[in-house]
Amino acid sequence: MSKRVVFLALSALAVAVLQTGCGEKPLTYQASIKPILEANCVKCHVPGGEGYEKSGLRMDSYEGLMKGTKYGAVVIPGSSVGSTLYRLVSGQADPSIRMPHGQASLPDADVATIAAWIDQGAKN
Repeated sequence: MSKRVVFLALSALAVAVLQTGCGEKPLTYQASIKPILEANCVKCHVPGGEGYEKSGLRMDSYEGLMKGTKYGAVVIPGSSVGSTLYRLVSGQADPSIRMPHGQASLPDADVATIAAWIDQGAKN
């Protein structure tokens, strides 16, 4: 396991503990995840976009993200390590399918936020 993967996993755990253990509101799709996806994913993962056409994954709504791809779910609420979305943005997948495709990796803080949101149950 690479140092970056360990760092991301620990960061996600820290974010989850801080968000729920200190009386702060849990992460939600609308407040925390939608802005990340809109900035990095939506342009390809909507009808007519290359990502949508290849996978069927629509990322412009909570419902679309939770529906997943034509191959299955990408978010497993409660399990970031079991979620394809997290594996693709954290660098755990083959580099040829790392997301966002053909762009710089997401900042570690965004990856940790996605992981913590999933681990908290991936609420809207």
